[in-house]
Amino acid sequence: MADYHQFEYPNGIRLLHKEVPHTKIAHCGFLLDIGSRDERTHQQGLAHFWEHMAFKGTHKRKSFHILNRLETVGGELNAYTTKEKICFYATLLSTHFERAFELLTDLTFNSVFPEREVEKERGVILEEMSMYQDAPEDAIIDDFDAVVYGQHPLGINILGTRESVGGFQSADFHAFYNENVRTDRLVFSSVSNLPFKEVKRLADRFLAPLPARLGLHERLPFAGYQRRDHTEHRPIQQAHALVGGPAYALSDERRVPFFMLNNILGGPGMNSRLNLAVREKYGLVYTIDSSYSPYTDTGLFGIYFGTEAKQLNRTLGLVQKELKLLRDKELTTSQLHVAKNQLMGQLAMSEESNSGLMQLLGKSTLDLGRVEPLSEIFGRIERTTAGQLREMANDVLSEDNLSILQYVPEK
Repeated sequence: MADYHQFEYPNGIRLLHKEVPHTKIAHCGFLLDIGSRDERTHQQGLAHFWEHMAFKGTHKRKSFHILNRLETVGGELNAYTTKEKICFYATLLSTHFERAFELLTDLTFNSVFPEREVEKERGVILEEMSMYQDAPEDAIIDDFDAVVYGQHPLGINILGTRESVGGFQSADFHAFYNENVRTDRLVFSSVSNLPFKEVKRLADRFLAPLPARLGLHERLPFAGYQRRDHTEHRPIQQAHALVGGPAYALSDERRVPFFMLNNILGGPGMNSRLNLAVREKYGLVYTIDSSYSPYTDTGLFGIYFGTEAKQLNRTLGLVQKELKLLRDKELTTSQLHVAKNQLMGQLAMSEESNSGLMQLLGKSTLDLGRVEPLSEIFGRIERTTAGQLREMANDVLSEDNLSILQYVPEK
């Protein structure tokens, strides 16, 4: 990670900025350390619903004025919700940076959640739920969270349920905001060609006057995992499967080496072991990949593929064969060298995305308290041994740790 500027205001809000002289585009946004796992049982889906409702009106703007504010200068305004984060962000010409900064501050801190807009947006979210159910490759990912985490908040769908979403009123959003928003658990991050002095001048105007909202931010830790196998019959043409289980948390020193192990197994490269063994050799799938999502206190590893129903067991067998190979046999010196170079190259290229870099600054600061320099991450990759990778494979990729969720076509 190249040099960047950071400044913390008395109210706890942290300002992060990376100056990139050669670009004319600004990427900026608020990242809040709030997600669906922070919801109470009766609030399932409320964090995501709030993300939608933030665009529906503030104390000084109606929905139209929010949506039109950046579009008229060719900019984009967007947001997303994850298990542990909510992000409101914008992309536009840096000459209009002030416009984006002011608007993002307004909708993040001054939303009013008008009741009439709640009713309209409820229908939009219910349609979003239907879209997911019609896309098994998406639905199985959400359902797998419940297989691994059960009734723990990490196992609950970010969208919530039809029943919970159907009952939310304006007061619920105000309550959720008051319970969860802490100024020391959010950051404003930006990447543009503007000098830090100019960005801070605007931050002094928009962020410094905000009242401090401090307090404990405790999350229920996950424990008590038990592997499960679950099969659902659905009106689909293709079988879908997800194999996985708990993995390492964000603070675990094995996090970066495990990213390498995941990369070897089923990362984005076409030379991943799963892609070569299942797609290229036998043509059984169109897509097969593995993923690793670290959280503050745990992590999630998973392998996804879709195939013909009659090939489901064969494909699962090939997946298990590749997992066993990683558990039983250490990488050769040349294989380890290639794996390290591949991951370092991918990480270096990811920093070429200024939008991704803006979000990385914010997420790393919230999760780790700092942004890890790329040189430091490379050092951890270089120090990883074949023995360590095999040890992690026997830990996370063991049969006792891996649950299986299958969608199969109805007969």
